[in-house]
This record gives sequence, structure tokens and C-alpha cells, in this order.
Amino acid sequence: MAAPRALLSTYDRTGLADFARGLVALGYELVASGGTARALGAEGLPVTPVESLTGYPEMLGGRVKTLHPAIHGGILARRTPEHLAELAQHGLAPIDLVAVNLYPFSQTVARPGVTLAEAVEQIDIGGVALLRAAAKNFASVWVVCDPADYPQVLQSLQAGSSGDEMRRRLAEKAFRHTAAYDAAIAAYLARPADTFLPSQLALPLVKAQDLRYGENPHQQAALYRLAGSEPAFTQLQGKELSYNNLLDLDAAWGLVQEFSEPAVVIIKHTNPCGCATAGSLAEAYPLALAGDPVSAFGGIIAVNRELDAATVEAIGSLFVEVLVAPAYAAPALERLARKRDCRVMRATGTEAARWSLRAVADGILVQTPDVSAEAPQAWRVVTRQQPAPEQLRALSFAWRVCKHTKSNAITLARSEGVNYYLVGTGAGQMSRVDSVRLAVAKAGAERARGAVLASDAFFPFADGVEEAARAGVQAIVEPGGSKRDDEVIAAADAAGIALCFTGVRHFRH
Repeated sequence: MAAPRALLSTYDRTGLADFARGLVALGYELVASGGTARALGAEGLPVTPVESLTGYPEMLGGRVKTLHPAIHGGILARRTPEHLAELAQHGLAPIDLVAVNLYPFSQTVARPGVTLAEAVEQIDIGGVALLRAAAKNFASVWVVCDPADYPQVLQSLQAGSSGDEMRRRLAEKAFRHTAAYDAAIAAYLARPADTFLPSQLALPLVKAQDLRYGENPHQQAALYRLAGSEPAFTQLQGKELSYNNLLDLDAAWGLVQEFSEPAVVIIKHTNPCGCATAGSLAEAYPLALAGDPVSAFGGIIAVNRELDAATVEAIGSLFVEVLVAPAYAAPALERLARKRDCRVMRATGTEAARWSLRAVADGILVQTPDVSAEAPQAWRVVTRQQPAPEQLRALSFAWRVCKHTKSNAITLARSEGVNYYLVGTGAGQMSRVDSVRLAVAKAGAERARGAVLASDAFFPFADGVEEAARAGVQAIVEPGGSKRDDEVIAAADAAGIALCFTGVRHFRH
């Protein structure tokens, strides 16, 4: 019988020499292309260049090497008498193992300043074709796309195993690998500003890390990241992040980015329980904490400035699960080192997501992100009472916080000079009037009186406004658009409340 043959064509040559030596020891003939053949020859290994099989040298600067019947016929042939006879008729022989890894497209496009021409040259054609051909014929061919799999493949071959199940798993891995590779190319070629929803959506996701468990200990979980993208956050200290930590971290960072002035956000279960802006982070923190000091225990704190030592001192002994900032002053990090249980994260400012995705029973829901930002100047005052300039600024603050609160969402806010802060939140309730009651209860009678209120969607009835009026709320902002808007406006007029319509809804389910 003819010796089995292995085709090797790799960009990443990690572990390749040892793998090739193991194959030679098992009686394999090595066939390799271009640089792979030279690398194996330099290791003293016997190798047959691809051009010896094809009769053609590498062409077009290496763009064409393995796209030839002598290669693909040997890979794709079934091990039936008919196919083997056809190969022999043309002077060809089977290829029994294919070890290929691809040009580093994702790593290339992740480099700052990479040009389109540079990116295009890293689109692998022949390698993808080899992997797909070998994976299709996995019943007869070993396909290895990951150097990490070399040892187990050798071990199986050395044991004389048929390897049927392993070949199937390796084929599955190869198809997932080429699918992610093509998806990365498609994502790169899409313009960064494109937010349309394509007829087919392929996301090149790679596992960034396994998580201990999901939302609950009985659920498995992992973090996947878009291929070629950099981590959005870097961990500087603390325990491993959990699934729920990551959800809260994302929510906290999304809200704090709404503000240009120094801001502190405290998140619990993806909802804001504290938020404030002030002249400094140290001034904003106690205002944010006062929004709901009970819920703040074990929460996530996000700031939008370099975190200084004064703010860390203000946080004091409060148990914080995660703290995230764009940068940290050295004295702040020294103090945080004493809070060993606190996960300290630095935001890297990566590109915002192009799409928002959620899983449902029969597929994936995809939408463009909610990046709408309605300026108060564009709002419509619909009541006789006009909001004072200071109320309008407080309403704008409350509206931005409400945008990041789970529906039905109500936020109550106050202002003191240049400081704006959240005093009560009603989130995730089944009725809007209950959200108003919850926000008022969280604020307390004294802080609710004279506050302003934001609602993420319209009031379907006047009862929500009437409840706010009883608490002493002075101004309200909401989208408008209810069939009963006239009743809602009349209730606001009767209470002397200034009511503004934005025309835009911010549901967050």
C-alpha cells in the first residue's frame, strides 16, 4: 500500500515541526506549500513541495498554490474503488490529512492604520478551500485547523484508532473556523457607519473567556468577542468577572457615557440606583450614593473621568462588586488595592456596537443601538406652565438616566446649582403608575417634592401624572403619543406641572 500523505500549509507554525516529525514516524509522506515546505526542510524533515504534484509553480505572488485537481482531487476523493481508480487514471493519489491555518485577517485589520489593500492581501483563498474540502470528506480525511489539536491527533494515529468521532469533531471545528473567518471579512468590508440590517447576518465571534457560570450556578456561560476586536475593558485587580458582573458593567458604562460633565453612576441588576453629575467626581459620588444607599451595596460604580484618590476615599468601606473608569490616578489605585474584593476595570474606549442582539426561542432579535439623544431645545411644551431653565436642565438629566432604565421606567431627579442627581427610580414594573409610586417611595416625600420626572414612554392614563402631582413633582418629560394625551395634559395643567413631549420613546425591555 502507498504511504499515507499529509498536506501541510500553515501561517502559524506553532508546534508544526513536532507534529510533522510524528507524522513521518508514522510513515506519512509530507506535502507542503511554499514557506511551510521551506520551514520543514530547515528542520531536516523530508518534504514534497506542492508544485511537484501540480506541475505548476506558485503563481501571482503566492495567491495561487494549491488550487489544483492534484490537490483537491486527492482530498475530496471517496475511498471507493470508482474514485480511487479515477485518481489513478490521472496519476493522482489520495491525501489523508490536511493541516492548514489561515492568513491572520482579524489580527491584521485590528492594527491601527491598516489600509484596505493590506487587509485584502490577508484574505486567504486556498487555505479556506483546503479546509472546506478536507472537512467535507472527514469520513476519510483528518482536517486540523488549530495547532492546539496536533497532540491529540498524533495520539489517536499512534494508537491506531480509526478516529471517526474525532474526525467529525475536527470537521465541525474547521467549518466553524472558516465561517467565522468569512464573517470577519464581511464585517470589515461593511462601512463603519453602516447600521442597516442585512438579509444575512454572520457574526465572527471568538471565545474570549469561560465564565464560572451564567445568571445562576446551574447555567454554563462564556464571553465571546467579535474577531479582531479589542476588549472593551481591562481588569486591573480583583476576582474573575461573572456573567452578571459583565451585564451590569455594560449597563453602567453605557449610562455614564451620556454625560460630558463629571459623572458617577451606580448600577444594580442593570438599573441605575444612583447617578449624579457635579463639578468633580468627589462631589458627584455622595449625591449618586444618596439616590438609593441600600441598593448601592454590592453594586457597580462607573465614572467618566480619571478616578482620583478623593473619590476612592469617599467610596470608603462600601462593598462594590465592580468599579470602572477610563483611567486611574496612582494614589487611587494604591487605595483600591486595599479593597481586594473589588474588581477594578479600565475602559479602553473601543468602538460602539453596530447592532444590539438578544436571543429568543426561535432566533435572534437584532436592532440598531438606541443612540438617539433628544436635546431639550427640540422638546415641545404642551402645558400652560413653562419649565424654568433650571428645571429644563434637570429634566434633560432625568431623561438621559431614564433611557438606561428598564421599562416601565420612571426617574426622579433634582438639582442644586450645577449638580444634578437621581433621587428615585421605578424600573421594570408592569404598570407605569406603579413605577411612579415606586420612584416616589424610593425618593421619599421630602426629596420627591420639587423634583422633576422622566418617563421612558407615554402615560397611557392621567393617573401617573396625578400620582406625581400628589408627591409634589414640578415638571415632567415624556414622549407623548398616547390616545389620552389630552387627559394627561389636562391633569398636568390642573396640578400646575410643566409637561414636555420629546416625540421619542426609549423602551428598554
